[in-house]
Amino acid sequence: MSDDRTLHADGLFNGRDLGGLPLKGGGSTPPRRVFRSESVDRLTADGWQALHDAGIRTIVDLRAPSETAKDSGARPDWLTTVVIDHDGLDDAPSFWSAYWETGLVGTPLYYGPHLDELPERTGSALRAIARAEPGGVLFHCAGGRDRTGIIALALLKIAGVEPESIVADYLVTVDNAPALLASIGVPSNEAKIEALCAEHGTTVEGAFRAALDGFDPVRFVERSGLDDADLEALRTFRADVA
Repeated sequence: MSDDRTLHADGLFNGRDLGGLPLKGGGSTPPRRVFRSESVDRLTADGWQALHDAGIRTIVDLRAPSETAKDSGARPDWLTTVVIDHDGLDDAPSFWSAYWETGLVGTPLYYGPHLDELPERTGSALRAIARAEPGGVLFHCAGGRDRTGIIALALLKIAGVEPESIVADYLVTVDNAPALLASIGVPSNEAKIEALCAEHGTTVEGAFRAALDGFDPVRFVERSGLDDADLEALRTFRADVA
């Protein structure tokens, strides 16, 4: 781990510790408890060892069944994997149709509506983080940007992280995206994402800020399925179990 919170693991381009972020009431989120990244499918043996050395013992995989079915690699016996289908494509087709048809599913423009209309999906992921066995927890989707971005937005706001730091953490993923895509032979699509946001009168950063500003933790918790113990674990970054 380095001072910039990067999780240096062979096979990851977008991994980092969510510790060290400033809290609105003073202090900062504790390190080595909650991490975010892209898919861990391409980790090497050295990469897995780096996760172990960072204290990670649980992975929360946010991908859909069609994605996780392709992950046939062996995982270390010290690791627990919890799969949460965050999208819920089959359960909420009416929600997704507009976003898939327009391409907005790859932009932050869908984050706020997803949190508002499908709070139980994010609630399930946050509950898995809160209730994980002792040790650090890493959550991820495919690129570590959208589904992972929604979970990070909710978690960090519940924990009381300064809003500008939540935005800055999201923008780290935007900066990491070209290298991540290049590693799998795919050209950067950042210009396309920005163009889609521009069609709706905003930018990638502006759309994320709007989702963050519009997220009401109290209302969300009431509808998410989280209980008081879950909420306390999230607020404290798993102080009692990590």
